[in-house]
Amino acid sequence: MNLPRSFASDNSAGVHPKILQAIVSANQGHAIAYGEDPFTESAVRKFQEHFGDNIEVAFVFNGTGANVVGLSTITRSFHSILCSEVAHINVDECNAPERLAGCKLVPIPTEDGKLTIEQIQPYLRGFGVEHHAQPGVISITQTTEFGTVYRPQEIQVLADFAHRHGLLIHMDGARLSNAAASLDVPLRQITTDVGVDVLSFGGTKNGMMFGEAVIFFDRQLAETLRYFRKQCTQLASKMRFIAAQFEALLSNDLWLTNAQHANLMAQRLAEGLTGIPEIAIMQPVEANAIFAAVPKEIIPSLQEHYYFYVWDEPRAEVRWMTAFDTTEEDVRAFIEAIKKARHAAHGY
Repeated sequence: MNLPRSFASDNSAGVHPKILQAIVSANQGHAIAYGEDPFTESAVRKFQEHFGDNIEVAFVFNGTGANVVGLSTITRSFHSILCSEVAHINVDECNAPERLAGCKLVPIPTEDGKLTIEQIQPYLRGFGVEHHAQPGVISITQTTEFGTVYRPQEIQVLADFAHRHGLLIHMDGARLSNAAASLDVPLRQITTDVGVDVLSFGGTKNGMMFGEAVIFFDRQLAETLRYFRKQCTQLASKMRFIAAQFEALLSNDLWLTNAQHANLMAQRLAEGLTGIPEIAIMQPVEANAIFAAVPKEIIPSLQEHYYFYVWDEPRAEVRWMTAFDTTEEDVRAFIEAIKKARHAAHGY
């Protein structure tokens, strides 16, 4: 089946061959279920190599599950979770954090998806007042939903601020690898070393078939983790097949190679859009996402051949994503398709 190329999401990409091979290699004989197997043990050691020894790691099926398990473990039902108004937990998880963690999400407007102390400060109120939800967590996304990237110092400032006020920092790192590749830093430099308390670490968007990880940087915070993971239906019986994928992803810099390539393809696409009249890039292209305002009339014809999402219909802003398997030819063909659609729409 010859499926069209997609610029809709890095979720649309296939599975990296080395990940597939890891699954096949793990499919030999029997292994104890629910993570009591050598594959899981080995994968956890890989996470420790990247994030430090004093971590607790739990594998789950998907990103929403990772966020819900992480947030449920560190909150009580009377807490609120402060996040960007475009945060995945606020927009794209069907109220799962609120239903399963029982907390109130407090969305904060941002221009670029990144939270700052100045934006958060007005929402820190009601401490000790029984009539109000108690602020408990600040949740940030790396990279953000707009494809922008938090620098290490920006995260450190937020973490110090949160901890001074008795709050914890949760990071939705579905595209953490892309952020680290963009900044050219180790994974721990934007997590462990800058005060993140709980991380949802993404694998699916970076070449895995399925699976994410929840990482706690203080094991004391993870005392109830196993129970919430089970309650949230995120405990895999055949966990070795998630673990084996992560071991492959975190070995020999595969995570980095995949992310660097996806980021580079986004840069190539952005460069190719430069100079095309009536197309404006709306956010800095810092990882593997491009947000662009385009002539509304070209969108339907483009979508006949390429998958992508319209992010903001009133201003015809679209989101184009690249992935580890996006090729230079894919990018060149898409740019040409955009030019042809524009010419056709204007009768050139």
